[in-house]
Amino acid sequence: MFRPCIDLRGGRVVQIVGGSLSDCGGGVRTNFESEHPPEWFARRYRDDGLRGGHVIALGPGNEDAARAALAAWPGGLQYGGGVQPGNAARWLEAGASHVIVTSAVFQQGRIDWGRLGELAGAVGKERLVLDLSCRVREGAYWVVTDRWQRFTEETLRPEFLARLSGHCAEFLVHAVDVEGLCRGIDGALVEWLAAHSPLPTTYAGGARSLADLHAVERMGGGRIDLTIGSALDLFGGTGVRYADCVAFNRARRGG
Repeated sequence: MFRPCIDLRGGRVVQIVGGSLSDCGGGVRTNFESEHPPEWFARRYRDDGLRGGHVIALGPGNEDAARAALAAWPGGLQYGGGVQPGNAARWLEAGASHVIVTSAVFQQGRIDWGRLGELAGAVGKERLVLDLSCRVREGAYWVVTDRWQRFTEETLRPEFLARLSGHCAEFLVHAVDVEGLCRGIDGALVEWLAAHSPLPTTYAGGARSLADLHAVERMGGGRIDLTIGSALDLFGGTGVRYADCVAFNRARRGG
């Protein structure tokens, strides 16, 4: 299935090249910056029945924009960006169906199981999504944090995902090396996730055509959802029509 997104930077809806994002803001490559406010996109997704998309705050200065998007469709979108045990419940109160976390559960490059348990306790595991966005190094997929710039000590492994699954409801995985490039998905990663993920999983990164949506459904055995960003006409792209993605989901749901 297709899952939509709203990526926020400086309070504006954007599409970026994932590997260019940094804490200092210099050198970030942006494919798109919308004239429409985030709530405009949220209303489109609501009207078209697209649940399970994510609102991601890429750095500071996005809280008002994120809240506006969530308020436009309460319960229809997930939220990620600076989520901590102390504020996670507030994002659910603001209208998020789930909260998404990565950096908050890693300390010194390793998973902090106590902190993960604290987050699950704050919102309930059924409303927690773990972002396991990754980059390739030495033939393995390494989880990255802190604007996708810091390699952790964790790789995607079946036993790692199995243990994490006891603390959350879903996984979100950006293939950072191809994110925003519109050169095609990382099919090997999609197939690996389909074989080893014990939870519903959304893959993002590199999608450039409707054929990629069909490919993810095929390679993922119907177990992996796809987010399409920069290639989507809704974000100024030319590779994928938003209307076709809506039609794809309706066909899979039987109308």
